[in-house]
Order: sequence, then structure tokens, then C-alpha cells
Amino acid sequence: MPYSYEPHYFEDLEVGQTFESAGRTITESDFVFHSMFTGDWTELHTNAEYSDDGPFGARIAQGPMTFIVATGLFQRTGIVERTVVAFLGMNYMDIPNPVYIGDTISGEYEVATKRELESRDDAAYVEIDSTMTNQDGESVFEGDMKFLFKRRDAE
Repeated sequence: MPYSYEPHYFEDLEVGQTFESAGRTITESDFVFHSMFTGDWTELHTNAEYSDDGPFGARIAQGPMTFIVATGLFQRTGIVERTVVAFLGMNYMDIPNPVYIGDTISGEYEVATKRELESRDDAAYVEIDSTMTNQDGESVFEGDMKFLFKRRDAE
């Protein structure tokens, strides 16, 4: 499946439609930048000596970093470029396996729900089921993302 798309408006999306992102390798810089940006310097993520003896045998990405990368990979599909009005949150988020430095991850996104809103005529509700996997096919993130997508006729 290709991973480059044109922007999609509410009318362009169909329940069951899927999109796939490009892959991305997680680096040491990702870990450091995330810790610097958030102030989360927990040793499980930043101390190699401590983490080597820990439950995962190495440093792992912070859970919020895994979520942020999932949203970034969704943006890389191109379908939300200039067509999303707002990210509204999530009903659930699971991080079933850790992300390590050197993992290459990619995402698959499926339109789960879409509906008109009585309160808006310029945008409508779309819920996207998201799964991000590593190079071994293991799921490292699952969740639904809720958006307001622009309506084509509102342009």
C-alpha cells in the first residue's frame, strides 16, 4: 500500500478506509529531545546503566513519546494537511510493547467512525483507529484519535 496521499476532507473519508505511514527509525536524539522538551528525565528512559539492569534490558521510549510519534506518522500520510480543524482527544490508548532506540516503526490508520455535527457546518467528526508497529510487526501503540475534519464545501 502506498504511503503518500492527498489531503482528505470529511466527504472524502469512508468508514473502513485505511492509510499507511512511512516508516521512521527512533534515534538517541529522539529520546534526548523528548526528555528536554517535556522535562521527563526518568532513568528508565535516560540512564543506560540503570536501564540495562531494568525490566526491559535497555532504555525505552516514554509512553507519551510513543503517542506523539503515532500522531506524527499519521500527519505524514498527508491526509490531514490543511484539512483538520482540531484534534479532540482519544477514548483509549494502549502501549502494549516498548519502543527502543533503533526500532523502525510505522502506522496504519483506519477510519472507524464519521458523523455530521449539528453544531458546525464547516467541519465534522472523524474517529481514526491507529496501530503502530515496529520492524518485527509487534504493536507498540494502539488507540483511537478523534478529529474535526473540514467539509469540502466550507472552503
